[in-house]
Amino acid sequence: MNNEVIVDGLYNLAFAVFHLFFLIFFCITPVGKVCGNSLEKSTPAGLAQDVIGGATVNMASRLNPQQDGVFINSIGMKFKLIPAGSFLMGSPANEKDRNSDEGVHLVEIKNPFYLGIYEVTQAQWRAVMENNPSCFRGDDRPVEQVSWTNVNIFIRKLNTREVTDKYRLPTEAEWEYACRSGTDGPFSFGNCLSTDEANYNGNYPYPGCLKGVYWGKTLPVGSLRANAWGLYDMHGNVGEWCQDWYGKDYYFYSPSHDPHGPNTGLHRVNRGGGWYINAYLCRAANRDMYRPDYGCDAIGFRLLRMS
Repeated sequence: MNNEVIVDGLYNLAFAVFHLFFLIFFCITPVGKVCGNSLEKSTPAGLAQDVIGGATVNMASRLNPQQDGVFINSIGMKFKLIPAGSFLMGSPANEKDRNSDEGVHLVEIKNPFYLGIYEVTQAQWRAVMENNPSCFRGDDRPVEQVSWTNVNIFIRKLNTREVTDKYRLPTEAEWEYACRSGTDGPFSFGNCLSTDEANYNGNYPYPGCLKGVYWGKTLPVGSLRANAWGLYDMHGNVGEWCQDWYGKDYYFYSPSHDPHGPNTGLHRVNRGGGWYINAYLCRAANRDMYRPDYGCDAIGFRLLRMS
């Protein structure tokens, strides 16, 4: 038997074992299971409303739909205009705790796009879907326990509601480009990730970095620091679905501009890590993947709106 085939088989077996371990021990509450947390009523931070001079005002009435590179839609979702450009996708061979599917390569994003400043909240999900599947309840917390399949139902309904076809999930390349926001280190904040910058398990920092807080749950969107392009929670809080099928070797043959992933696959890409996870799995280049029908209390999403 060819050695390459043997290595590939062992790699796939290792991935399968890792994901089984993850599903059992880490992704605590799968889709469809109620975890019994109480509902916390609050205003989505920085979304539909804002506080100015002590008074609460409606953001949609204060801003035009498009202003200063920000678009606000019918349910108060805020999107930041991301410029076209090029970047090195993946991780260099000397990056600590990298994976073999992260081969570094130059990618060009040819067209600007709008990306959600925040992860989609439970209030926004409920406005479209009329339900809330989340474990950690709170209007301003990210919606979770959502599968890739159900997220695309949400997108279809939102497009219908606004009589458009502009909403979709970001591609894996668009997601990493926006996460990096012009940087090239393991994290958009540098070589370390603090728990002032991201909600992850601070007991397990990136190698050589300091420990931090472990909240043990999702935090309201926008609670921590934004990256250089004004996007919150690109590292941690909840993992975010991307549009692409996952391909372990895709980086070796992907197009150099606007890659959209393999044509077929078994799993969809998920990026960014989550509230329960070690820092190295929250790196900008880290790639995760799940079945399209799978979701848990550490999986959510953010939307892209085409410009």
